[in-house]
Amino acid sequence: MTPARAPRADAVRNRKKILAAAGEQITAHGPEVGMDEIAAAAGVAVGTLYRHFPTKTDLVAAVVAAYVARVADGAESALGRVEAGARAVDELTAFLGRVVEASVTDRAVKAAAQTLGAEQGDRADEDRAGAAVAALIRASQADGDIHPDVTVSDIYLLFSTAPTDQPPTARARWLDLVAPGLTTGARQAGN
Repeated sequence: MTPARAPRADAVRNRKKILAAAGEQITAHGPEVGMDEIAAAAGVAVGTLYRHFPTKTDLVAAVVAAYVARVADGAESALGRVEAGARAVDELTAFLGRVVEASVTDRAVKAAAQTLGAEQGDRADEDRAGAAVAALIRASQADGDIHPDVTVSDIYLLFSTAPTDQPPTARARWLDLVAPGLTTGARQAGN
């Protein structure tokens, strides 16, 4: 059996360009954006796009998977800072804010995934994110800063209900209002 060859450097670059352009185009124009427009924005031929992603559903699934990988990386980075001495509740709250802000620009991509029925095949990044968020919650609970009944599902519920269609000031206010629901401390007036 011949070992699999690593992809050529130009193929790796083209894939990255296609994924970036697809995210931008779907965000700007919605799920109906054409593959031709995505290829043009990526600076590649349509045939190159189709070699990497035979269908639009495959392309959207890859964009969503890249987003999930970024979320997992962010959760693991936050956990790393906690392990280095940062307060877990601060890292968890900051992580929540970062994901909400990232979701503002990726909203259309997620809508396209639902519209096209794109499903992420490999759940490894989703599992990584869940494990890191669970560890952040446990550390915050051990410090007495997060209610003992808060779960990963609660954090995901917050992600899914965030006001991503609102301006930055409204999103910041939302975070100020929901954070006390997680924490054991009383909310300060004016927050």
